[in-house]
Amino acid sequence: MRVAFVGKGGSGKTTLSSLFARYATRRGPVVAIDADINQHLGLALGLPADAKADAAGHPPPLGGMLQEIKDYLRGDNPLIRDTASMVKTTPPGRGSRLVRLGDPFFPSRPVEGVTLMVTGPFDEDDLGVACYHSKLGAVELYLNHLVDGPGEYVVVDMTAGADSFASGLFTRFDLTFLVAEPTRQGVSVYRQYRDHAAGFDVAIAVVGNKIHSPDDVDFLREHVGDDLLTWFGHSPAIRGMEQGRPFTLHDLEPAGHLALAAMLDRLDAQPKDWPKFGRQAAEFHIRNARAWANRATGQDLVAQIDPGFVYGPAVAAP
Repeated sequence: MRVAFVGKGGSGKTTLSSLFARYATRRGPVVAIDADINQHLGLALGLPADAKADAAGHPPPLGGMLQEIKDYLRGDNPLIRDTASMVKTTPPGRGSRLVRLGDPFFPSRPVEGVTLMVTGPFDEDDLGVACYHSKLGAVELYLNHLVDGPGEYVVVDMTAGADSFASGLFTRFDLTFLVAEPTRQGVSVYRQYRDHAAGFDVAIAVVGNKIHSPDDVDFLREHVGDDLLTWFGHSPAIRGMEQGRPFTLHDLEPAGHLALAAMLDRLDAQPKDWPKFGRQAAEFHIRNARAWANRATGQDLVAQIDPGFVYGPAVAAP
């Protein structure tokens, strides 16, 4: 299963995605991807604050190897002329290289039982000339070509707010956890996300955070209704983790364990819908092709869609 964590900046989505990634390892292997411009997921998982992209720190960033990723995933797909004609929404077809969890081509490192991959921060050369979505293209391509199996989890800490709607990335997940504080600003991000996702059959569950009283829970219930799944209150253990003190899930209070269990049960109960995944991959590739990619590449990229390709584990190599 694939799950995205989204929410207003400062809502705690990175903290909760790190807790959930650790918790999900109880049921199967977990890949956690930091796709937030702030790049704090590794820190939340336990890497030191000064960890760099080397063997002892963060893995090399996916955003810095976009061309290599395209070339790797293109394989010998005859519908994709060359790497230059492959864009972030290019879907796989017959001949494309499909990947499994733990594919060694994609740089990662183990942290607290979780396999961490990072998009990477803005480089000095990016300032003023590039947007972060160019780096997120590496994550979108990875998810488009990933065949995840039963009992495997991909947890993605997304950019804040509704930035993920700048591409089809928001449809690449089985479930989206929207982290909401019990404030007008928190629920406004929920409404924005819900309204943007309407019509795309995107499953959303709201996780309340920074809950201090029953009134806070009532506030969220009033504004998000049945989408409210569970919530996290004040936790000395989580506060200590955020301050850099040693932390394991054993330090988390019982209420936090119950909330994480509710989230994992909800994710496991979500049906895996490979046909929908394929339809939406084609839909957003057509949108991007007609909006900008055909013009940028000088080709009709709609022709890259392989109508005979079947998404799912049946087509993946063992």
